[in-house]
Amino acid sequence: MTRPAPESRAFAKSVRGDFELVISPLFRVETAASLPQLPGKFGVIFTSANGVRAWMSLGGPVSAPCFAVGEATGREARAAGFTPEIAKGNADDLVARIARTRPGIPLVHARGHHARGRVAERLSSAGIETHEAEIYDQHALPMSGEAQKVLNSDQPVIAPLFSPRSAALFSKQGKVHAPLAVVAMSEAVAGQIGPIAPRHVVIANHPCAESMRSAVERLLDADRWVERCGDAQ
Repeated sequence: MTRPAPESRAFAKSVRGDFELVISPLFRVETAASLPQLPGKFGVIFTSANGVRAWMSLGGPVSAPCFAVGEATGREARAAGFTPEIAKGNADDLVARIARTRPGIPLVHARGHHARGRVAERLSSAGIETHEAEIYDQHALPMSGEAQKVLNSDQPVIAPLFSPRSAALFSKQGKVHAPLAVVAMSEAVAGQIGPIAPRHVVIANHPCAESMRSAVERLLDADRWVERCGDAQ
């Protein structure tokens, strides 16, 4: 697991099956020093749970309307007191939903330094005034020694990757020796894993934690991908 330890443990706890958990976070989140100047009245767009947490830690107001990219981000926003409208886990659906809603006040996209989807740009082009608030960064961390050892062993490894950023950082490890199956949260995530050269790639049916869990469990229940790894060696 390459997410921060609390998120990695929570996800692993939800997975049914027999496995050994190795956690090696590939980034740490650093919140900005302060919020930028904001419009007098505005709605908020969140595209990650980290964005919600950073917003609240900086004293950001609980504004309405609120839009969240997917269920995990929506849950974090609800816990913070927002009433979010939740998209299907990707920027395209998020932008389309907001464009249909056409809120009558400006919006602020609370985002990290590494962001995809050009949300504010696309909404502004559609006539919806949208500002960007870069309120956190994700600083890369090296792969732990334990994770490197596992990736260069002969034992099958399943690596769930939840974002293009984590996939890109993971891919810097280069080709690994272990039979590796990657579970990618989306096509965008899968597009970043080429240099890893995994033996098997599964893309979740939907960009959400539940689909990721189901995909991991299917791999744990089936040994066919492991057998194919052996044939390929």
